[in-house]
Amino acid sequence: MSALSIILIILGAAAYLALAWYIIVSEGGDPGWKAAFLFFIPLVPVIGLVIYVVFGISYRRKKVFEKVHKRSLERFAKDFPEGSPIFSGEVPASVDPAWEPLARLMLGCNRGNLISEGNGIEVITTGERMWEALLADIKGAKDFISIGYFRMDDDESGSQIWEALKEKAREGVTVRYLHEWFGNKTVPRSFYREAEQAGIQICRYTSLRQGLTQFMMRLDSRNHRKITVIDGRIGYVGGMNLNDNYRFRWRDTHIRFEGPAAHAMQASFLDTWLSSGGSIEGSLQQCFRELPPAKGPAMQIISDEPDFPQSSALMAIEWALANARDYVYLQTPYFFPPDGLLDALKAAALRGVDVRIMLPLKVDTFSVRPGNCAHYAPCLEAGVKLYEWDGGIFIHAKTLVADDYLSMNGATNLDFRSFFINHELNALVYDRDTALRFKEIFMEDLKECTQLSLEGFLKGRSALDRFESGLARLVRTKY
Repeated sequence: MSALSIILIILGAAAYLALAWYIIVSEGGDPGWKAAFLFFIPLVPVIGLVIYVVFGISYRRKKVFEKVHKRSLERFAKDFPEGSPIFSGEVPASVDPAWEPLARLMLGCNRGNLISEGNGIEVITTGERMWEALLADIKGAKDFISIGYFRMDDDESGSQIWEALKEKAREGVTVRYLHEWFGNKTVPRSFYREAEQAGIQICRYTSLRQGLTQFMMRLDSRNHRKITVIDGRIGYVGGMNLNDNYRFRWRDTHIRFEGPAAHAMQASFLDTWLSSGGSIEGSLQQCFRELPPAKGPAMQIISDEPDFPQSSALMAIEWALANARDYVYLQTPYFFPPDGLLDALKAAALRGVDVRIMLPLKVDTFSVRPGNCAHYAPCLEAGVKLYEWDGGIFIHAKTLVADDYLSMNGATNLDFRSFFINHELNALVYDRDTALRFKEIFMEDLKECTQLSLEGFLKGRSALDRFESGLARLVRTKY
């Protein structure tokens, strides 16, 4: 062996040991995932290192994201130097004292998780109603529209929204669209060029213009939100994207609301807009509107981003499971819960809470069902009731309702990616009537479900099913 070969081997070994040290001592990240990379990188050094940088590093609380987020916070502090009643962090007196700790927990997770009362809420369960309402509100906009969806396709439904937005932009309404690259990679660039020519401001969540480091970090993150804010008073949040699947084919749930909760959603939108390279001329105060007092439920907008120290959505769900007295009903299309959430589900069921989870029988991608099924047995053993919805289509709803009081709807799935990697946004509603509406919807959906039993589930599992679930669980622990 030549001296050069020995030197290269020594340098390679030193580089690997340095990387291994970093992987071991770095904050965050699943220990099993770290161990997998420690074995994988030596096998395929170059490819393994690239995959680790893009997918393996836990970017929560990393300096690059913190720096980007800091710029946004500084802009808000500059434009609101003396604060504003719009951004009050107080919990309204109308919130039931038993649930007030949850509202305060959310404020502790993220001071932007603002709560307000006086919101008029409509729960939407059909794509047609969603399109009808959204198009009417867009056409009625006077000042500005902030819109950010994981997917807005160039099909019939997406094009209708685009045409309405372009028309409002031509009229002089400020239209900002936050563009998620990954979810819309099949949409032709001409689609966006035409929108920009009409006057729509478009900002891409993932772009090389933000710098190579931030681009690499965001490759594994998604702006998974589905939100709209119109004139600072109307908001939309839920699971529905803007394309034909959600309008015509799938079963999903969304919330339309009018009231001060729009302020919190607008603030979250602008934070992501600015941190993604978007610009806003003039003061941010122009992006908000003072609203007259109104009666209506208390509503808390909770947002998650990769640089936040905690996952607000995960903590909210775990708190509800730990504190509910009677029941917690959940709907989710993707069920890959972190260990802590899995334990919370089991603990609630074991202490007598009626815990029900509704999942799709028909799924949208081949890996979803094996991954979902990987967690069925431990839930069923603990007494969690599992239901598979078979309405002939895919159910994409992401909802929670507990004890006839708390409701939650948004974009977050019960999986690692939603809790720790993506930008997500959800609404918590502290209100009996709204909760009863969500409960009614759950019970109506239950008519299309088959309840699973532990014996029946295990009996129907082939060796191939078990292998696919095990493999999906290895991957889906992170993704």
